[in-house]
Amino acid sequence: MTPEPDAPENAAKPFDPLALDHQLCFALYAAANRVIRLYRDQLEPLGLTYPQYLTLLVLWERDDRLVGEVGEALSLDSGTLTPLLKRLETAGLVIRTRDAADERRVRITLTKQGRAMRAKAVDIPARIACEMGLPLETLVQLKQTLTTLATDQD
Repeated sequence: MTPEPDAPENAAKPFDPLALDHQLCFALYAAANRVIRLYRDQLEPLGLTYPQYLTLLVLWERDDRLVGEVGEALSLDSGTLTPLLKRLETAGLVIRTRDAADERRVRITLTKQGRAMRAKAVDIPARIACEMGLPLETLVQLKQTLTTLATDQD
């Protein structure tokens, strides 16, 4: 009697639900890291970090916001946002002032330099899209899917 030959190397392996390649969380993690690296390369010449850029995006949409509004827009708590805003203020991009109506609240306003930074950053999204190498329609659909995923479904 001869022994049975070993299974071919390309034989189908059983599905492993814990294989790294099967994890949505890892795919999102790896993709987010790549995108943030792409942004980092674009933002470094402007002297901005990725979180600072996101904060400026919020203020470029509508200036003169309460810290809480900025935090809500970025899903950041005040403990994370406060040091970030201090660094933006030190860089001369924003001013933090107490709200006249309620001294407990702090308002964030762009400086002239902060408003001018927008013109320097305006082509970053297009450059990032080109570097990703995906068709625009795919990027739009991906953004819509991720927005749906990130939205609290409660």
